[in-house]
Amino acid sequence: MEIDDSLSDSMDDFAENTQDLEIPEELPMMAVRDVVVFNYMILPLFVGRPASVAAVNEAMEGDKLLMLVTQKDPTSDDPKADEVYQVGMVSMIMRTLKLPDGRLKVLVQALSKAQITAYEQKEPSFRVKIELIEEVEAAEITVEVEALMRLVREQTEKIMSLRGIISSDLMTIVNNIDEPGRLADLVGSNLRLKIEESQKILEANDPVVRLRMVAEMLTKELEVATVQAKIQSDAKEEMGRNQREYYLREQIHALKKELGDEDGYSQEIDELRKKIKKKKMPKYAKKEARKELKRLDMMHPDGSEANIIRTYIEWIIDLPWKKSTNDHLDLVKAAEILDEDHYGLEKIKERILEFLAVRKLNKHSKGSILCFVGPPGVGKTSLGQAVARAMGRKFYRLSLGGMRDEAEIRGHRRTYIGAMPGRILQGLKNVKSNNPVFMMDEIDKIGNDYRGDPSSALLEVLDPEQNNKFSDHYMNMPFDLSKVMFITTANRNDTIPGPLMDRMEVIRLAGYTNEEKLIIARRYLLPRQIKENGIRPSKIKLDDKTLMIIIENFTHEAGVRNLERELGKICRKLARKLAEGGKGPYTISKNTLEKYLGPKKFLPDTELDTLMQPGLSVGLAWTEVGGVLLHIECAIVHGKGRLVLTGQLGDVMKESAQAALTYCRSRSHQLGVEDNYFDTIDIHIHVPAGAIPKDGPSAGITITTALYSAIVKKMVKKGICMTGEVTLRGRVLPIGGLKEKALAALRAGINRVIIPDENEKDLVEIPPEIRKQLTFYPVKHMDEVIELTLGTDYKRKKVKKKGNSVKEKKVK
Repeated sequence: MEIDDSLSDSMDDFAENTQDLEIPEELPMMAVRDVVVFNYMILPLFVGRPASVAAVNEAMEGDKLLMLVTQKDPTSDDPKADEVYQVGMVSMIMRTLKLPDGRLKVLVQALSKAQITAYEQKEPSFRVKIELIEEVEAAEITVEVEALMRLVREQTEKIMSLRGIISSDLMTIVNNIDEPGRLADLVGSNLRLKIEESQKILEANDPVVRLRMVAEMLTKELEVATVQAKIQSDAKEEMGRNQREYYLREQIHALKKELGDEDGYSQEIDELRKKIKKKKMPKYAKKEARKELKRLDMMHPDGSEANIIRTYIEWIIDLPWKKSTNDHLDLVKAAEILDEDHYGLEKIKERILEFLAVRKLNKHSKGSILCFVGPPGVGKTSLGQAVARAMGRKFYRLSLGGMRDEAEIRGHRRTYIGAMPGRILQGLKNVKSNNPVFMMDEIDKIGNDYRGDPSSALLEVLDPEQNNKFSDHYMNMPFDLSKVMFITTANRNDTIPGPLMDRMEVIRLAGYTNEEKLIIARRYLLPRQIKENGIRPSKIKLDDKTLMIIIENFTHEAGVRNLERELGKICRKLARKLAEGGKGPYTISKNTLEKYLGPKKFLPDTELDTLMQPGLSVGLAWTEVGGVLLHIECAIVHGKGRLVLTGQLGDVMKESAQAALTYCRSRSHQLGVEDNYFDTIDIHIHVPAGAIPKDGPSAGITITTALYSAIVKKMVKKGICMTGEVTLRGRVLPIGGLKEKALAALRAGINRVIIPDENEKDLVEIPPEIRKQLTFYPVKHMDEVIELTLGTDYKRKKVKKKGNSVKEKKVK
């Protein structure tokens, strides 16, 4: 509440100067905004609107009288007749001053209350007819009126005191007014009221009614002023120098405390504010966090949106925007760690050391995305852990198998209930580092449906040129993934989308030989199972010969997962014996092995040779679990020229069988059969393990050899297997997965392998120790395969041979 000191000089003379003044019935009218003019007021006005300037000029040309009314909408620059109140004050212009910007500064003095009765002119300014409203005086000052006036004076004094306005002159003016209406106008004009409330006071003609209205307003204002003073008092004690923002915040906190809404919420806001200030993050992230915190501070703590914003702010704080671990770039130490954890895998270790070498020379290099492709159990995931340990980085593993929702990668938008960031940012939050080794397992098993394609979302993640500004839908701001070392794993690469495959460097893990498995079992698997089952190493004796029997006769895999499972079974049985009071040590030999593991699961190689007979050939195939042997059986019976294929063969394999039959029919002369021979027989080709689907072109020469063998009734040579695609003309085309197939042959004890001539260049991918144990026969034509497998005398009937026999080309 503010009272102008100029009233003290003019209040006493005001009534005397205006009593004899004659007010005309028609006056120029000016609308004012944000203020209601009361009796006895003297106030300055800044006039800038054209209509208002015209009204002032018209008044100055006459008797300086002007009708002032308040407009209902303060934002309107051109109020109409129905947009202003009809009751206002006839005022006299005491002084005018033209300002440099063209506006007028006018000092006016309110003379008498009046009401507009008609509008005589609306352009360029309003000119209205008015009717003066006589000021009603109280008939007598009753005890009630006196009490009401005293209450108004006391409350006015209290408000002035709370607001720090201490002036004896001001209070003298208030105390000397003994008319209720005049006191109400004076105090009401200085209260901070809404326009509607002030207008109601102005329009009330009864002075006692006006005074009562003012008393109610004063009571409300006094309560607000009291609380405000308390807030200022509480907040001032904790306010530091030049900390205005802090001071205002404490005022809000004190107000909430007064309302009973404190209960730790403010402390939580302060804690979040401190964390944001302390956290190292980009400017855009800090700006976003502060904006959301400001929104949170204005909300009720129990609101649903408050929980969403709180969670979002915590995610911004928890993400490792600029938190990295220091790389260990000692190549010798890194090589030692890789050798400690994994045996063999020299090519992969070499690639990892190359990455560290580049990183040592160029710390800002982006590097490439590695993709380990190989059968299960060869150590793809554990190799990623070893890479992280060698580099001194954190490790995080994410399984992509069966993932169908794009939001798993990019996150959900915050408009959804329960929205969260994607698995990428969740992983970085868990490891608390922005440069971990991030392994994505089973990238070849990603699905897609109506919810999106996760593999498309991974294009940005796994692209070194784009992932420095990876955008998660939940965070809605870029995050730098360029420091992360991504490693992906897959069992096969033909199911990985082409664009995604193009962003990765593929490193193949073909599998292990039996000798390598023996070393792995001795160094890693057996000690781990002994420790996990609580057995002391001295309580078990297992020699290398027995281990090799387990490898050859109880497991048949490219990796070592089943091998470790069999060793675990032995250790568990020994653990039970020891728990039941056995002393040990226990020796596991080939004679006692079946007591622990049961009968042999796979036939020895010598027994496999006894099964060979005409119409049976051994091929090599590539599967998700590595290379495997593929037995092709062919039987010929009397019939009508039908070809029967069984064993769940795929379309490609069926076409290979058709091509084999056509090739054999074209060789009727060399086979020594009649031209109508194939019309009198039925041919049945079967691939055992009928419950397992089979497909692929690499069994072409194997099927052709089996068919040849069945027709000529001659057995394929023992200890030989083959792989290659055949055409109708007998050409042998190249295949893939040669390394895995070579390992499968070695595991089966077969040391002679027929391969396409164009695959001879791929032999360098096979480790030298494996090549030494195998003999490879590169061939270009099916005739060469027949000579290698059936010999030169392979005809059903003796016919004259044309040309020279095929000379064997051996590659060791």
